[in-house]
Amino acid sequence: MTVAEISKEEFKTIISEVVEEKIRQLFDPDYGLELREDFIQRLNKSVSSKERISFDDVKKTLGLA
Repeated sequence: MTVAEISKEEFKTIISEVVEEKIRQLFDPDYGLELREDFIQRLNKSVSSKERISFDDVKKTLGLA
């Protein structure tokens, strides 16, 4: 299929999708990348944990408080 064979609306849709993807890439350089399985497992373990650290403690640990 060539550009000449598609409708004006189909062409607009294609252009819109390309522009949206480029904007995402500009604002999120990791856009489209996949997470490694070991990271997903660690993230799930962390989220399911009941242990929490307060924001104030995090700031102190990082020397921001």
